[in-house]
Order: sequence, then C-alpha cells, then structure tokens
Amino acid sequence: MSNHQYKVSNPNSGQFPQKNNNRILKIGIGLFLIIIVIFIYFIQNEKQQNLLKEKTLTIAFLQLDSISNELDERILTISKLGGDIDTLVEIKRKLEEEKIYFLNKDRRQKIRLNTLQDKVEGYRELLLIKDEEINQLTHINEQLTNENIELKNETKVLNKSINDIRSEKNNLNQKVKLLSKLKIKDFQIDAIDAKGKKRSSSFRKRHIKQLQISFILSENEVAPIEGKKLWIRVVAPDNNVYYDVNMGSGSFIFLGRELFYTAKKEILYDRSQQRIVVYYEKSMPYLIGPHNVEVYTDDYLIGSGSFIVKS
Repeated sequence: MSNHQYKVSNPNSGQFPQKNNNRILKIGIGLFLIIIVIFIYFIQNEKQQNLLKEKTLTIAFLQLDSISNELDERILTISKLGGDIDTLVEIKRKLEEEKIYFLNKDRRQKIRLNTLQDKVEGYRELLLIKDEEINQLTHINEQLTNENIELKNETKVLNKSINDIRSEKNNLNQKVKLLSKLKIKDFQIDAIDAKGKKRSSSFRKRHIKQLQISFILSENEVAPIEGKKLWIRVVAPDNNVYYDVNMGSGSFIFLGRELFYTAKKEILYDRSQQRIVVYYEKSMPYLIGPHNVEVYTDDYLIGSGSFIVKS
C-alpha cells in the first residue's frame, strides 16, 4: 500500500492579513479621532479663557460706568450742599478718559485685570469717603436750616470744625503725597571702556566710552501704579549739564523752570522694587574733576550720585 501525503488547507488562512489591516486601520482612525478631540478641546479651552477674560473686563467696565453715574450723583449732591466739587469733577474727567480707553478693543486686551480691579476698588473707597462728607454737609445744612439766634454761636463752632476737617484733610493729602514719593538706593556709576571693562566711581577719562548709571527704586505700597518718566542729569565740574540731542538729551519743567537733562528713562512703576540701568555715550571728552548725577521724576528729585573723572 503506497503512502500518500495529504495537505489539508485552511479556508480561513487567507483572511489573516486582511484582519490585521482592518485592525491597524481602526487603530489609526481611533488615534486620529483622539488627536482631533484633543485639538478641539484646546481650542475650546482657549476660547473659554478669552470669553472669561472678556466677560470679566466687561463686568469691570460696567462697574466703572456705574461708578461714573454715582460720581455724578455725589457731585450734584455736594454742589447743592455747598461743598467743594473741584476734585470730584477732575476725578470724573479722568474716569471718563479711562472708559474711552477701555472701549478700544486692542487696548482693552492689554489691561491687567488686577490693576483694573484695584482702580474699581479705589473708586468705591472714594465714594464711601464722599458719602461721609455728604452726611457731614447734610447734618450741617439741617442745623443751618433750623438755626435761630441761640444756635448762631454753635454754627460758628461747627464752621470752625469744618475748617479743621478740611485742614486735617489737606495735611493728610500732603502726608500721602510725601509718602508716595519714590526713593533710590544702591546708586552706582560705572565707566565702560572700548574693550567692555568696567570701572566704578573714579576713573580716567580715556577709559570712558560709555557711562552706566544704575540704582534701585525702593518698594512703595502707597505710590500709585503708573508710568514714570525719569530724567537723568549728569552735571560737570563747571555746573553745566552734559547735553547732546543726538544721544537723547532734552529738557523738562521742574518747579516752573526749564531744566536740561542728559538722558531719559520711561518705566512702569508697580510699587515693587525695581533695578534701573541707564547707559549714556558722550561724543566729546569728559571734563576733569568731580561729577554729580541727579535723577528727577514728576516734581521732585528722587536721588543723586557722584563720580570722579581723572586725567
């Protein structure tokens, strides 16, 4: 009997590659869908963040608008009661300018929420102060309405009290203005030569290619958050200020008179300690002798330093 080999064929063997291809296709589609979902999630999240910021800014603007209307009411009431409204009118004008600035879409996106909220809180505190003033004025006017001969002497006393309050208020404003002034520490003047080497305080004039003036503005929680212009005056031994328009020099008004400055620096003061560095490159040689460096802002001298130029 002869031996015959029989090969049994599997009818499903040809389907394995097909099944693998289908599985890979499903996995690929699944990954693609996951990526799409993640992409959509990030887009939606960014939109939500933008919408949330816009909503918060809109609420803050509505609060400013509401405060503006309340200021109108306070101005009218205080005016009828015979009080001083000049300060309130000026504050109202600035508030309207802020509202116009806020309505500009591009500018609005640059507004910091915490700064805007601080402003809103500041205006609300002002309204509370004015409410107290209205209460005082109302009380005084009621007494004046019902006054008689016997109360005239008491009215004089009350008027004196009002003057005392105003005097105390003026004194307080002066104290706040004094406390809000910026202060400088760690004043340093260095000379940088053509090779980049730095020398401090005292140096030969041939070593001065560029002056580096640096100092630290101290932290001040009372000072307003605002842009500041710093005017730097480098005063030579002959008391003349180094001045070169091509190097950024100019002039500013200080206590009613024009002063020339050597260099200018504009900063945003946010109440925190800040290190300021100013570079000045003079086209002509420096004079021999002691020099002073003065830094001004607004209507006062912040601080000063000195250096010596040797031959």
